[in-house]
Amino acid sequence: MAPPDEAARADARAHLTRLPLASHALGRLEDVAAWLAACQARSPARPPSAPRVVLFAAEHGVAAAGVSAFDATETAARLEAVREGTAPTNSLATVAGADVRVVEVGDGPSGRIDREDALSADGLTAALGAGRAAADSAVDEGADLLVPGELAVGISTPTAVLAAAMTAREPVAVVGRGSGIDDTAWMRKAAAVRDGLRRTRPVGRDPEALLRVAGGADLAALVGFLAQAARRRTPVLLDGAAVCVAALLADAWAPGARAWWLAATRDTEPAQALALEVLGLDPLLLLDLRAGAATGALAAVPLVTMAARVAAGS
Repeated sequence: MAPPDEAARADARAHLTRLPLASHALGRLEDVAAWLAACQARSPARPPSAPRVVLFAAEHGVAAAGVSAFDATETAARLEAVREGTAPTNSLATVAGADVRVVEVGDGPSGRIDREDALSADGLTAALGAGRAAADSAVDEGADLLVPGELAVGISTPTAVLAAAMTAREPVAVVGRGSGIDDTAWMRKAAAVRDGLRRTRPVGRDPEALLRVAGGADLAALVGFLAQAARRRTPVLLDGAAVCVAALLADAWAPGARAWWLAATRDTEPAQALALEVLGLDPLLLLDLRAGAATGALAAVPLVTMAARVAAGS
């Protein structure tokens, strides 16, 4: 995986030292400006002019295990709200100046991961390909900052399994409250994660095998999207536990991809904190969000624009 342009990063940092300010007076904004310059291979960086949100929609069979506060039909309702422009994602995208696209992946619900594989080999290949195609389409259409997200009910359960498998943690260390579940649902979720994690042991930390056994079509598509965005040298803002855990797998699948990503926010899920720790990414914002659907990353898009503008003196 080709890295961002370190000469541009160094030049951006040198330019910032010439501003009439104390050293590192702009804090993290300076880091963001240098990262963006490296991704664009130019200094100073251009403010993003065409951010693109890409939401992946799929159904998770494990939702039938009672691991979410919502019924599985809620996924379709969320999808419809985004398409009608009434979802929180749409509101935040308007402020951030981003357009929103939805990609439906998978053919019906994924397998119930506490009992069976999430995807067939063909299903995995198709989902990874859908993610790569979505990244190519966005970049080819002029997107210069990518914001991936997901819409599915129950996705925090496979997310927790994948995080535990990749970091060698016990289920209790990765199981969060997700959609706001009560103690009884949390115990069901912990049991599902335990059983799903047990099923991953034969495949170790192989990212493709883990996605097939315990992921889902949307998580696989996110992995394909994140890896392809890095191949296309396009910066990405990470949002939420599912996206960050997908990033953990994507960096294992395409080593070095993490250099093209910036963590936007930290949510309330322990799986996200673990993924970001391994990736070495420090979130820009601490908003205790758990909405997913790219909401946290969209909140950070104006900060990226501000960083570029102040670094350029415009």
